[in-house]
Amino acid sequence: MSTEAEWPATLDVGALLAGGWRPEAFRQFILKVHSRCNLACTYCYVYTLADQSWESQPRVMSPEVVAAAAFRIAEHARAHALPSVEVILHGGEPLLAGLDRLTALVHSVRAACAPEVAVSFSVQTNGVLLTESFLQTFLELGIRIGVSLDGGEEANDRHRLTLGGRGSYASVARALDLLGREEFRPIYGGILCTIDLANDPVETYEALAVFRPPRIDMLLPHGTWAEPPPGIGAYADWLITLFDHWYQPGRPATWIRIFQEIIGLLLGGRSGFESVGLTPSTLVVVETDGTIEQSDFLKVVAPGAATTGLRIADHPFDRVLHHPGVAARQLGLAGLSDDCRACRFAETCGGGLYAHRYRQGTGHLNPSVYCTDLYRLISHVQARLTRDIS
Repeated sequence: MSTEAEWPATLDVGALLAGGWRPEAFRQFILKVHSRCNLACTYCYVYTLADQSWESQPRVMSPEVVAAAAFRIAEHARAHALPSVEVILHGGEPLLAGLDRLTALVHSVRAACAPEVAVSFSVQTNGVLLTESFLQTFLELGIRIGVSLDGGEEANDRHRLTLGGRGSYASVARALDLLGREEFRPIYGGILCTIDLANDPVETYEALAVFRPPRIDMLLPHGTWAEPPPGIGAYADWLITLFDHWYQPGRPATWIRIFQEIIGLLLGGRSGFESVGLTPSTLVVVETDGTIEQSDFLKVVAPGAATTGLRIADHPFDRVLHHPGVAARQLGLAGLSDDCRACRFAETCGGGLYAHRYRQGTGHLNPSVYCTDLYRLISHVQARLTRDIS
């Protein structure tokens, strides 16, 4: 494969199909129910980075788009004999859509999929609007809730600001206190935290653990070789310090997802998300106007990097499965660069998150911009496991 042209544009999906490759069906459907946000986070990949397509999106997903999405999800699940799928309500800030719209959407998708296909729902929110009314309705509908928070008040409010420039911590902490009540524990999905090297890793973890989340997702800031995140090479130190604090006998029940995933992969398991491992990506996005996109983290690459040219009203999801970008994220080792395939941690790292591999000229056929960090972290986790097992 040429390294002169950007990859996966050079990927010949027709040849792959002729050679016997078959795509994996989509199992996760992200519905962008509202395209605007009530926060102005400084690092947001939707509003502050390369792709500004949100400006042309309608604010709210219309009933017509919801109905088309419900039909296409059911169509895809039945075509591939899927017993269950997951729908993730996202934005912008999805709670801006309001309880009535969200409730109607859930009923619409479940009605379209019944009785053969079970549909689980989750929502990823910044938490500012999360009230007891939302929680009670989400409990009745069985919608799991993930909340974004970057640590204690000082750590969080460095970047996660309101539109007026004030900190958001107090509002989110109030929401998490509500979500942590025993009656709402069944729908408490966890906390999503973007790593900031300016914050102490142990203090960050302990500030989040106060809210008793079942899981914490520690996320590396989005970036590419064209625009590397600041501090490349120091994220391993941050994560290793946190791992050593977390990984000890009698550790609490709170999972840190990246550590659990790496441990599982080193022990021969499969990954459950795209940041590590070689499990094929089975996620697709529907924007508020009904356009179908690849994972929206690709918005960090360039304007239009996530687009497929397809619309929910006109195209089945099977058409999206043959898009070169989707196929590239389902190829496993064959979809990695030569450097990645030669690495001893190829199957554990999986090349890192797809967007983080981007470099002008070679596209995504590169190691992650976090390659050094991931290698050191995985090496450290492996050494700890080996010591404990032997």
